[in-house]
Amino acid sequence: MVERERNVERRLVDLVRRRGGLCLKWTSPGTVGVPDRIVVMPGGRIYLVELKRPGGKPRPSQVAFHAKLARRGVRVHVVDDADAFARDVLDSGEQGIHPVEPVGDGEGQ
Repeated sequence: MVERERNVERRLVDLVRRRGGLCLKWTSPGTVGVPDRIVVMPGGRIYLVELKRPGGKPRPSQVAFHAKLARRGVRVHVVDDADAFARDVLDSGEQGIHPVEPVGDGEGQ
């Protein structure tokens, strides 16, 4: 039986929640190629995650958007094995996107 992307996604959501994190679905109408999930872990560690079925590869539009983020210093993790991502990234303490101090009161920003 071939494992599907949604199974990898469900497993990731479960593993992130077990570690006290949030695994938010990212939708951006009108923007093609954005990663599937924003993972927010305790301590302000944030990861952008593109989910794939095991052995799957990003589409050209996703590769292009990931490159756009990389040029701005933001890494996208392409995940086809949620357990490996949890072990190798989340449990390793990898920094993720660096948090910043809040600026302003958040009104109108």
